[in-house]
Amino acid sequence: MAAPAQTRRTLINLRVAPQDRDLIDRAAAALGKNRSEFMMDASRQAAEDALLDRNLLHLDARAFGAFLAALDAPPAPNEALRRLMTTPAPWDK
Repeated sequence: MAAPAQTRRTLINLRVAPQDRDLIDRAAAALGKNRSEFMMDASRQAAEDALLDRNLLHLDARAFGAFLAALDAPPAPNEALRRLMTTPAPWDK
């Protein structure tokens, strides 16, 4: 039986002001995480957001027109939408 593959990790050193470190530590503690876990989660999320915000659609004029029409069109009526629109908001209850 083969041994499980080991994931290699890389050390990242970061210099921060003491007040920033303290802020990070307080936030990490509030979420029940250590500093490394908190910073890794926050960094990963920021990286994903930065990359997802830069998706580019290449459309010809006809496809772009259809895309805009779909965005501008009202949603087709359906039971789930009707329920959503008739359910009182939690803060209105």
